[in-house]
Amino acid sequence: MKHENKLVEVAGVFFKLGCVAFGGPAAHIAMMEEEIVNKRRWIDRQHFLDLVGATNLIPGPNSTEMTMHCGHERAGIPGLFVAGLCFICPAVVITGVFAWLYGAYGELPEVAPLVFGIKPAVLTIIAAAILKLGKKALKNWELGLLGTLVLLVSLLGVNEIAALLAGGMLGTFYFYIKSKRAVSLNSVFPFLFMQVPAAAVSGITGLKVFWVFLKVGAVLYGSGYVLFAYLDAELVVSGWLSRQELIDAVAVGQFTPGPVLSTATFIGYQLAGIWGAVAATLGIFLPSFLFVLILNPLVPKMRKSKSLGYFLDCVNIAAVAVMVAVLFKMGAETLTNWRGVVIAIISFAFTFGVKKINAMWTVTGGALLGYVLYMF
Repeated sequence: MKHENKLVEVAGVFFKLGCVAFGGPAAHIAMMEEEIVNKRRWIDRQHFLDLVGATNLIPGPNSTEMTMHCGHERAGIPGLFVAGLCFICPAVVITGVFAWLYGAYGELPEVAPLVFGIKPAVLTIIAAAILKLGKKALKNWELGLLGTLVLLVSLLGVNEIAALLAGGMLGTFYFYIKSKRAVSLNSVFPFLFMQVPAAAVSGITGLKVFWVFLKVGAVLYGSGYVLFAYLDAELVVSGWLSRQELIDAVAVGQFTPGPVLSTATFIGYQLAGIWGAVAATLGIFLPSFLFVLILNPLVPKMRKSKSLGYFLDCVNIAAVAVMVAVLFKMGAETLTNWRGVVIAIISFAFTFGVKKINAMWTVTGGALLGYVLYMF
């Protein structure tokens, strides 16, 4: 297939995912695994798992960075940018529309019935990915024990990045001692941006909005709750935004498809109109493109190195364990009434049944069923 055709293929796949990828990073990665590994076979499951593990170690939205990795694998550096942009664009456009409605009418559209049905459906998509990735990651009983430990500490509330890094280092040390071979590890240090408080500059312009969100995008690890804390410190404390406006903005990012960082588009519009939305969106996502561009060529080299291969194996099983923890937490928050349980059971039957359907239809069906049951 010619390079141009591959780019078109990459664009189509990730634009579709960007339109239906609800449920957060774990769900997004599950949908990608289905499309990229199972359906299209662009890469094998082991390499996909290595990319997931490596991506967890750098700042930025993990699922968005995974789209960039997959695009790079299929169509090189142009594929990296096409995949990332196509995955981000649907969320940014939808969020931009919500930002305009919020600015014009002072409230958000009522989407609760649809979101109500999507969440239980997404649980089964995550469970399916955990089953497949877990089988590949679980290479021996020691990794199984390590994964169990990471799962337990994650459920106890330990930060997911701390759990991943600790699991990776602990496992690497164990396997190094077991192999009784000398090893030289090259450390990878995260990029750090000097923190300059937003309040240090008076007035709000597109450039200032860009700088604030560039800083956040360059150092952000973790979930949407961590994003909330960063933005609270940068925008609410400095008086640019009220806390209620920030809560509304994060809510928009949660119930739109694609990355929750599309919250930046909403906030940028509130701060400085259309150009503020553009500046905030560019600022928060730009570091991810740069990090993946640097990291992608290193992952195969890490796998070839025996010592770094140990580290990847340990981080991979830890990443699956974190996905299991996310599944438990989402299940506890979602399956709180009979409607959610019914949707989850039906989604489970279609996801694991004889006539397995694409994740896109699982999400769509869950939304429609949620809308119907919400009325009762």
